[in-house]
Amino acid sequence: MQLKLQNAAVELSGEVILENVNIEINDGAKIAVVGRNGCGKTTLLRLISGEIPNAKRPDTVFSVSGKPVIGVLSQITFSDNSLPMVLEIRSAYKEILDMKDRLAFLLEKMNESENEIYIEEYTALLERFTNAGGFYFEKEYEAAIKQFGFSESDKYKPLSDFSGGQRTKIAFLKLLLSKPDILLLDEPTNHLDIKAVTWLEEYIRDYKKAVVIVSHDRMFLDRTVNTVYEIEHGKTTKYTGGYTEFTVQKKALREQQAKEYEAYKKETERLENLVERFRYKATKASMAQSKIKALERMETVESPEAYDNRTFKGHFEPRLESVKDVLILNELKIGFLEPLATIDLKIQKGQRVGVIGGNGLGKSTLLKTIVGNLAALSGDIRIGANVEIGYFDQQMAQYTSHDTLLDDFQNTFRGIGNFEARSALAAFNFTGEDVFKTVDMLSGGERVRLALCKIFKRQPNFLILDEPTNHMDMIGKETLEDILSEYTGTLLFVSHDRYFVKKLASRLVVFEDDTVKTYEYGYQEYADKKAAEKADTISPAHKTTTDNGTEQKPKAKKGYTTPAKEKAKCERALNKCERTIEELEKHIDDLKCDLTKEENISDYLKLGEINEQLEKFEAELLIEMENWENLSTKLSSMQN
Repeated sequence: MQLKLQNAAVELSGEVILENVNIEINDGAKIAVVGRNGCGKTTLLRLISGEIPNAKRPDTVFSVSGKPVIGVLSQITFSDNSLPMVLEIRSAYKEILDMKDRLAFLLEKMNESENEIYIEEYTALLERFTNAGGFYFEKEYEAAIKQFGFSESDKYKPLSDFSGGQRTKIAFLKLLLSKPDILLLDEPTNHLDIKAVTWLEEYIRDYKKAVVIVSHDRMFLDRTVNTVYEIEHGKTTKYTGGYTEFTVQKKALREQQAKEYEAYKKETERLENLVERFRYKATKASMAQSKIKALERMETVESPEAYDNRTFKGHFEPRLESVKDVLILNELKIGFLEPLATIDLKIQKGQRVGVIGGNGLGKSTLLKTIVGNLAALSGDIRIGANVEIGYFDQQMAQYTSHDTLLDDFQNTFRGIGNFEARSALAAFNFTGEDVFKTVDMLSGGERVRLALCKIFKRQPNFLILDEPTNHMDMIGKETLEDILSEYTGTLLFVSHDRYFVKKLASRLVVFEDDTVKTYEYGYQEYADKKAAEKADTISPAHKTTTDNGTEQKPKAKKGYTTPAKEKAKCERALNKCERTIEELEKHIDDLKCDLTKEENISDYLKLGEINEQLEKFEAELLIEMENWENLSTKLSSMQN
C-alpha cells in the first residue's frame, strides 16, 4: 500500500465538497474515479496530490507508505523554452541517463585497469540499468512522440515554437515517461485522437506503478483499470473491475440494498404491530416486551439513496422527409491554403456515418465545408432536396451572452411563448430558476445542452455534429446516444469517443495514412480488422523466406558438445553482437545529424527517406540489444 484515505473530507471556503472519502492506492493499482460533472472527482485528485488539504476530523486517516512520487500534469513545467522538444522529453529519463553516463565512465576505467571495484560497480549498475529499461527508453519515447502526432522534424523544434495545446501534450508525454509512483490523470484522452488513445491504453496497461484516472471515456476505462471508485452524494464507493463491471455491480448493489430495506421495513412493521396489539394485555405482556427488545436489537437498514441520474431528455422526428440522396461529395478538396484531403462520399437517407482519424487531418474542416462555413478548394457538394441541416460545432461550448437562458431561447425562436420555451429548456435539464441564469454563467457542458436544445427544436432531418459529447459526463453521453439511436433522420458526426462511434455509426469515414477511406461497416468491425492486420504483421528480422518467396521457420543449428566450445561460441557471438550494435548506433547518429542539416530541413522527400532508414536501424538495434542481453546472461551463467 502506498496511500490510504479513510473518512477524509474536503472543505473549501467553509463548504463541504467531499466527505466520507475512502480510497486505497496500492502498488500497480489501476484505478478510475467516476461520477457526475461537479461531484468532486478533480478535487479528489488534488487531495491525493497534496494540492489541497484534508479537513481535520477526529476519525480521518491519511497514511502514506514511504515517500511515493506523485505525478500530476499541472505540476509539469518547462525550465527552458529554447530547448528542443526531444531534449525536454529525454529529461524525463534523468535517472537512466545518469546511469548510462556512469556506465560509460566505469567501462573506460575497466579498460584502463582490471580493478575489481570498477567491475563490481559496473555489474551491479548494469543490472539496475537493464531493469529500469535502459536499453529501450529511447525506443519508448520515440514511439510516444510519433503516436502523439508529432513529426520527426517537430522533435528538434524549440518548445517556444509549439502552440499551447501542443505544449500541453508535450508536458503530458513527459509526465507519462517520468514514471512517478502514483500517476494522476485528469481526463487524459481529451484532445487525443484514436491512435494516441490506443497507445496510451497500452502504456497504462503495462505501467508497473499505480495510476488513478478521472475520465468520461468508457472504452478507455474498460481497457485500462481494474478498480472503480464512484463519487455520488459526496461519498465514495469502491467497485472491482472496469467501467462495464462497475455499472453491473452498482445496479446489483442498489437492488440488494432495496430488498434489504424492504425486508427491514416489513419486519419492523410486524414487530411494532405485535407490540401495539399485545402490550396492554396482561397475559401477553411478556411477549410484547420480548418484541420491544427484538426491535431495539435490530440493526437499522437505511433506504438506498436515489441514483444521481439527472439528465436531459428528448425525442424528436424530422419536420420534413428528405430525398434518398442526402449528400454527395465529388472529388471535394478541403483545407485552407493547401489541401488537407480529397473526399468522395455519398450519404443516403437514414444512414449514420461516423468520421474518425488523427488530429489536424481535416475532420472538422470537412463538416465546416459541407455546411458552408469554409469554402471548398475544389470539387462538388450536392445537398438533396428537402434536406434541413442541424449543425453542432465544438465552438458552441464557448458561446456567450448576457441574456438569460429564457430570453436567449426566445430571441432564437421569435414568437415562442414562455410555456413552450420553458418546456423545451426543461427537457434539457434547465428547470425552475435555472432559466433566469445568464448564458455567461453556464459551464461548458451546460452550453452544449443549450445548443442541442436549439438544434432539436428546429427538427432537422440531417444532423451534422462535431464532437457533441465533449464536456458531457457519462450519463449525458448515454442520454445523447439514446436520443440519436431513436432519431429517424440522417446522421454525420465527428467523434473521438470510440464507444459513442461504436454505438451509433453504421458506416465510417476514416482519415488515415494521408488519405480518406470509407468503410461500409461500423467501428467494432473496423477495430477488429485493424487488430487482425497488426497481429499478421511480423518484423522482417524475425522471418526468413525460401527462394520462391514463401515464409519458412529458421532451422535449428546443431550445438557444440563441450562446455568450453559452448562458452567460446557464446563469446564470439557476444563480440559480434557488440560490433553490430556499434555500427548501428553510428548509422543512427549519422542519420540524426542528416535530419538537422540545413539543406534537408525543407526537403520533405529527403526527410522521409532518412526517417525510413532511421526506423529500420532503430528496429534492428532493439533486436541486437535484446540479443546482447541474452548472450551476456548466458555467458555469465557459464562463468559461475
